[in-house]
Amino acid sequence: MKAVIQRVSQSSVTIDNEVVAQIQKGLLVLVGIEDADNQEDINWLTSKIANLRIFEGENQVMNLSLKDIDGEMIVVSQFTLHAHTKKGNRPSYIKASKPEIAIPLYESFVKQMEIELGKKVQTGQFGADMKVALVNDGPVTIIIDTKNKE
Repeated sequence: MKAVIQRVSQSSVTIDNEVVAQIQKGLLVLVGIEDADNQEDINWLTSKIANLRIFEGENQVMNLSLKDIDGEMIVVSQFTLHAHTKKGNRPSYIKASKPEIAIPLYESFVKQMEIELGKKVQTGQFGADMKVALVNDGPVTIIIDTKNKE
């Protein structure tokens, strides 16, 4: 499971000209799922994201987590995080899970994230053509892969 975590001052997801998710200060999390992912990956990743100390506290030092600042979150499924670009110029998405595997894992990820944060997490819509807008604060962007926990 791969995640791109972006600290935002605002973010939104629009589908068919309708805003389906919108937050102010918090995190936009893009999640890519592969067949090898399981509940252990979800538990580890949601805990890591909820407790990442990437918000500024005293002396403008990043020492606070999303939980500490009571921030908001949008989670968007993004299979392109598993793009394989070694050969040619057209990415292959062979490692990205098909919907029958990815949807239950994505839904479990969102539910576990809500448990970690103790609040509702907003989402995009799995498989939809989404327009994701954000103002990256910092900018702060962190990439985490559960298959590489170093």
